[in-house]
Amino acid sequence: MAIRKDKKSGIWHLDIRTPGGQRIRRSADTADKKEAQEYHDRLKADLWRQDKLGEAPDRTFEEAAVRFLRECEGQRDYATKLRHIAYWREQFPGRLVRSLTSDEITDSLPTHRVVKGKPVELLTGSTRNRYIATIKRLLNLCVAWEWIDRVPRFPRYIEPEVRVRWESPEVITALINALRLPWMRDAAVVAVATGMRQSELFGLTPSQVDLAQSNAWVTHEGAKSKRARAVPLNGDAVGVLTRRLKSAERLAFTRGEGLDARIQQIDTRDFERACRAVGIEDFHWHDLRHTWASWHVQRGTPLMVLKELGGWETIEMVQKYAHLAPSHLAAHADTVKFWSSTGEQKEKMPLARAA
Repeated sequence: MAIRKDKKSGIWHLDIRTPGGQRIRRSADTADKKEAQEYHDRLKADLWRQDKLGEAPDRTFEEAAVRFLRECEGQRDYATKLRHIAYWREQFPGRLVRSLTSDEITDSLPTHRVVKGKPVELLTGSTRNRYIATIKRLLNLCVAWEWIDRVPRFPRYIEPEVRVRWESPEVITALINALRLPWMRDAAVVAVATGMRQSELFGLTPSQVDLAQSNAWVTHEGAKSKRARAVPLNGDAVGVLTRRLKSAERLAFTRGEGLDARIQQIDTRDFERACRAVGIEDFHWHDLRHTWASWHVQRGTPLMVLKELGGWETIEMVQKYAHLAPSHLAAHADTVKFWSSTGEQKEKMPLARAA
């Protein structure tokens, strides 16, 4: 029987064969016999055209999503892609990939972020661009798979300017001294001395530190870029780590003696209280990394060297610090000097006579 009704659910199911003899059985997702028959007839016609005329079969968004995620397995941003695809599948259930338009996709973009216990927030332009990037990548692969002919054009939303927040050594010293928790003070010193990210710092093990060589290592598992790198340690970092490693077992940083559980995040209350005590506004823990990078550039560290020290993937990621570098053009400023060399600035300039 080409179509049959399931007695329990009342849903009709198809059971047909392609012109090549392949058997296809699937649900019609309807309890209406007429709709099920129309679906059956349309599917049979599509299969005939594909076999006899060479037409490419239409693919659903679900098929594209499953194949896309399979190809993305193992990528470092897989969790983000998985979250984005889950959202897009809710927007286009049962839709053919070929039928999706730029307007539909843009109109379906999320607009707000809801976090339990926090006020609803409008999504930034950069977040919307990330959602578009994921579905655009999926559609580009569909073109490569010959499922569709082209990818629609999408708008690009304005993203906020890159934030670079740093403070002077005097202010950072006062901030660290204002922290009440000893492990927070130690972590802050090493963070601003090495530029290590929070996750890298709190995942640091004794085996990743070589005090004799004043060096540490970030493994590829612990690095944001998934690339291992060496972390040179200055005197400030060596002093803190030497003391901590005397009692450390599994991790260099724990919340207290005898505690060996990994710190998932800083003590926000202690950090914010210290910022208020020193009078610092709009300053976050990650800004210690910005401060470290800014100090390096101000003291002449080349951007390519800074890129390797900080574990950034591209030079563009460190260009945001370029304006802080001592200018290589400063030595040429006196080339056109004329006023101070003539002594005219010492003479009193005559006042213009009124007409």
